[in-house]
Amino acid sequence: IAINISVLCETSKYNSVLPKAASLIHQVYLIQVISTNSVNPDTIFANNEMSLRDIEIYGFDYDYTLAFYSSHLHTLIFNIARDILISKHRYPEGLRKYEYIPNFAVRGLHYDVQKALLMKIDAFHYIQLGTVYRGLNPVPDEEVIAMYEGSHVPLEIMSDFYGKSTHGHTMKQFMDIFSLPEMTLLSCVNDFFMRHNIDYEPVHLYKDVKEAIRDVHVKGIMYRAKYVCYGEQSHAVLKKLSEHGKKMFLITNSPFDFVNRGMTYIVGKDWRELFDVVIVQADKPSFFNDRRKPFRRVTDKGALLWDRIHRLDKGQIYKQGNLYEFLRLTGWRGSKVLYFGDHIYSDLADLTLKHGWRTGAIIPELRKEIKIMNTEQYVHVMTWLQSLTGLIEQMQVHRDPASQAVVDEWIREREAMKPQTKDIFNAQFGSLFRTYHNPTYFSRRLSRFADIYMASISCLLNYDLQHTFFPRRTPLQHESPFWPEYSPAGLNVSSRLHRSKAESD
Repeated sequence: IAINISVLCETSKYNSVLPKAASLIHQVYLIQVISTNSVNPDTIFANNEMSLRDIEIYGFDYDYTLAFYSSHLHTLIFNIARDILISKHRYPEGLRKYEYIPNFAVRGLHYDVQKALLMKIDAFHYIQLGTVYRGLNPVPDEEVIAMYEGSHVPLEIMSDFYGKSTHGHTMKQFMDIFSLPEMTLLSCVNDFFMRHNIDYEPVHLYKDVKEAIRDVHVKGIMYRAKYVCYGEQSHAVLKKLSEHGKKMFLITNSPFDFVNRGMTYIVGKDWRELFDVVIVQADKPSFFNDRRKPFRRVTDKGALLWDRIHRLDKGQIYKQGNLYEFLRLTGWRGSKVLYFGDHIYSDLADLTLKHGWRTGAIIPELRKEIKIMNTEQYVHVMTWLQSLTGLIEQMQVHRDPASQAVVDEWIREREAMKPQTKDIFNAQFGSLFRTYHNPTYFSRRLSRFADIYMASISCLLNYDLQHTFFPRRTPLQHESPFWPEYSPAGLNVSSRLHRSKAESD
């Protein structure tokens, strides 16, 4: 950008031209960014360098990895769980008036079980103010700060390793796509009780909703419905891997009948021929840690056989078991295995931390967020927000009243713009990946437990099986002065500004 603010700062009348200069910088920056910074939603993104050349065995979860569902399935889960609360737990009939709200919650949110608050937390354990909800209504920032004595959430009350509220942890993190109806139901029930001035115990409410949702899954009510929407070209991916001689396996928590109907719809009746091993009702994440559960073979009619399993045969269906026995029977160990799943904790964490498998996270929400990021509205907001941030950072060294007035005006404008970066993704909670500038708690776990991530398994079709994924080297904070494109607002003015300040002093 051909504007040198430091020259302006060395003149006696720079205050009158700085706002105009900033506006011009904004326009030039915007034209440049819009024309060059579009992201392909079908890209595979790397957190860790990984070559497909080294991968011999591909493993898959089923739900939201090979099979995707229409939004009606979440409505079904919500409605059935709501009715279970009324019929089994004797909750008020008035709850039937509540319907599922598709765009209310996003994945990765935390729920304070004792305070009945749903919120988004960043990678540094700070609550994103403006995203705290009690029921269906936002909680004022002042009230949040009073309750938590600030906006920081101490480690000892955060969720445990798997996002659960256990062993004294009062926070629950919702990481599963199927948890969207659970979060919405929690919010709706809380809303009903508050609207009707009903005194209730938040912990009991949380446990009852959790049990109702579990009944929908465990008792198989959900699995009787047919809501497979599309396979995201899963068949083409599996066929491509098979043609290149890759081994493949499936490990899912879903029951065989549900998987069989879905895979038959997506792939065809011979879908089992594509997989070397198929394991259903695996009970992940216990599957990756509990050495005690043996494998059992399942007949085509769903009956369990009692014979001891000495090998895992192609075309057969196995239930439960554990990863240690799986490794012993297959010999599939280490970085030659790549496993895909949508749940960062249950699917990926143990595999990368304990067993050295490579991991791929399927994040369906990624496609929608990238499309938003590619819009002119988003580029406009983010470009100017970044420009303002850089200008504030550089100009804050000037302490005279006129300069401070300009900086204060920029700070107010920046604060006013920040909610726009949230609302453009989701009016209540914003982006799955960002809390304003910081990564979310979800993003931090994604970067740690997934070697690569993508919107769907179909993204593999855009790459050959010799491809190496390289994480983009972005500068650490202390490295950024040596990366011109990452200097604040794209302007290398810091040293001259400080020199100008020193000379004026």
